[in-house]
Amino acid sequence: MRRRELDLAVLYASLLALLVFAAPGFFTAGNLRDLVVGHAAMLVAATGMTLVIVAGEIDVSIGSQLAVCGVVAGLVAKAGMPMPLVALAAVVAGALLGAVNGALVAGLRIPSIVATLATMLVLRDGLRWATGGAWVQGLPQHFQWFGLSQRGGELAIPLASLAVFGAVAWGARALAAGRAVYATGADAESAELLGLRPRRVTFWVFVGMGGLSGLAAMLGAVRFSEVQASAGIGLEMAVIAAVVVGGASIRGGRGTLFGTLAGVVLLGTVGTALTFLGVSAYWERALQGAIVIAAVAVEAVGKPARRRARAA
Repeated sequence: MRRRELDLAVLYASLLALLVFAAPGFFTAGNLRDLVVGHAAMLVAATGMTLVIVAGEIDVSIGSQLAVCGVVAGLVAKAGMPMPLVALAAVVAGALLGAVNGALVAGLRIPSIVATLATMLVLRDGLRWATGGAWVQGLPQHFQWFGLSQRGGELAIPLASLAVFGAVAWGARALAAGRAVYATGADAESAELLGLRPRRVTFWVFVGMGGLSGLAAMLGAVRFSEVQASAGIGLEMAVIAAVVVGGASIRGGRGTLFGTLAGVVLLGTVGTALTFLGVSAYWERALQGAIVIAAVAVEAVGKPARRRARAA
């Protein structure tokens, strides 16, 4: 276990110990089940964000992508399509939106923070204009919980999330494409000298991020009988915070998906714990911002030390 992941494990154990005494109601079976099911979509989105950040980029449009993909899934379901095709439509829609981001960043060389901020606003306001802010209603019965019972759906959603996470984590470590993402984020020029194509890697990373946003939209939408057009607001901050607190370098080239998993678990627990401790939910967003600032500050302070260590 890496040092960052070990630190997160210790911090998480300390948080659970506090809750045992201060809020024992946190550990009820219903709350723990809701915690796992409610953050399954976040884990899928954070998986994609990890690849983007490791590649040295950022994507702040994922919340808007998720909202668009959720509406697409709802409309396709209303058209009578079976659930596999509904899920495929959401993933394809997300991949296409990711391809737009990839073209802007890799093709036109627009900084990713600028490109994705622009698409975030365009997608969110465009969706609001197209739907009038209305939710997608009148969904068929086979949409909610994938047509399973509620207990069956509550089991299927986390299992699907973990399966996707496991597949991407394996690919990042075992496949040449995964190593290319790390090489591109560490030093794009050196990666190019090694025969890689950093701009192509960047493009496909954004496509993958979009596809995973579409899948996350499905996992979140099937929990309800209606699809919210306003879904995903604030998701980008939560996901970026989870990835950064999990040890990924905001400068790229460093980070693990298991660190991201630890970050999602920790931040997901903190958000719910605040409610049980009687703290306003508004502090959750503030805490996420503070975590990002702290992680970046620690990295900035530690970078000179790492350079001196390598030189020695």
